[in-house]
Amino acid sequence: MSRVLKAIGLMSGTSMDGIDVALIETDGDTVVGRGPATGYAYDPAFRQRLKRGLDEARTIRDRQERPGTLAELERDLTLRHADSVKTFLHENNILAEDVDVIGFHGQTVLHRPAEGLTVQIGEGEMLARETRIDVVYDMRANDMIHGGQGAPLIPAYHAVLARGLSERQGLKAPIAFVNIGGISNLTFIGEGEIVAYDSGPGNTLIDQWVEAHAGIPFDQGGMVASEGSVLPELADRYLSHPFFSAAKRRSLDRNDFVPPAGSEASLEDGARTLAYVTAAAIVRSAAHLPAIPATYIICGGGRLNPVIMRDLAGLAEKAGSRVFAAEALELDGDSMEAEAWAYLAVRSLRGLPLTYPGTTGVSRPVSGGRRAAKPTGTGHAEV
Repeated sequence: MSRVLKAIGLMSGTSMDGIDVALIETDGDTVVGRGPATGYAYDPAFRQRLKRGLDEARTIRDRQERPGTLAELERDLTLRHADSVKTFLHENNILAEDVDVIGFHGQTVLHRPAEGLTVQIGEGEMLARETRIDVVYDMRANDMIHGGQGAPLIPAYHAVLARGLSERQGLKAPIAFVNIGGISNLTFIGEGEIVAYDSGPGNTLIDQWVEAHAGIPFDQGGMVASEGSVLPELADRYLSHPFFSAAKRRSLDRNDFVPPAGSEASLEDGARTLAYVTAAAIVRSAAHLPAIPATYIICGGGRLNPVIMRDLAGLAEKAGSRVFAAEALELDGDSMEAEAWAYLAVRSLRGLPLTYPGTTGVSRPVSGGRRAAKPTGTGHAEV
């Protein structure tokens, strides 16, 4: 077995609510141990800057371009990640020199797989200098160079978790992990088979809806949705989107689905309908899997919305499936993506595949990422 490394993963997802930080110990094949994890919220002003950054990024044609204020935003985003790492180390009494690598996702501001274009802002070299820890970053690009969609990358981590769950918990296979973030994605683990793809809008429509009409960043605990009713015509409009019926799965950009017009629903009915759409999109997308999952394991912020979870459990039960929140299986549904980025960083260092034909549509299993050395090293290198 290869040497076990101590790795920190950093994730700032499409919900743009903050930075998740997690530490694991792994050899890049099996996960030896899951360590502490936490999240650091962005302040409201910085969240607004990130949203403006999405608009500025729309004009990008080359992934190195940083139009408007994106260069300044990239710098400030990186410094926030560095501060989060330093705070995390201090809070957990960990020395920087005891950490082997950081897996740095950055913030996706543009994702157009049909054009072979994906942009995650975040300066790996700056993060390495600030934290004095080696950094692996830009892990999506090589997949797209080889014909992949650039997402999802987390299935490699889901597969190793599923292996452990089947042994310890005796869960029925096949197992599907579902991450309900801004965009939802699912990973199917069958008999020696991994299939993964984005499954539809996650929290992004609900978040945009309640922010626009109630001035709150998200529907905490599904409180707004719980007061409303599903509007069938509105729900059907989303669920009849060609994304769900297309023969080929593809990854989604935050702007592929947009919230309803304000005149189409009350605050409560809009939130309730969009919660239903989030759940139904997962089950509808699962129809493209090799088999219907026996077990769904739900991660990401959406699992904390009981309205989504009730809808999902009811729809899945009709197909003979059971739904578990990650915590019911002794996993951490908040930190799983950050843990995955730590795991992928170690795989990247060892030249192991990050993506597979069944997960991103890449032509063959490929590794990826760029390595930024801490100050005692020089420059950066492809790995």
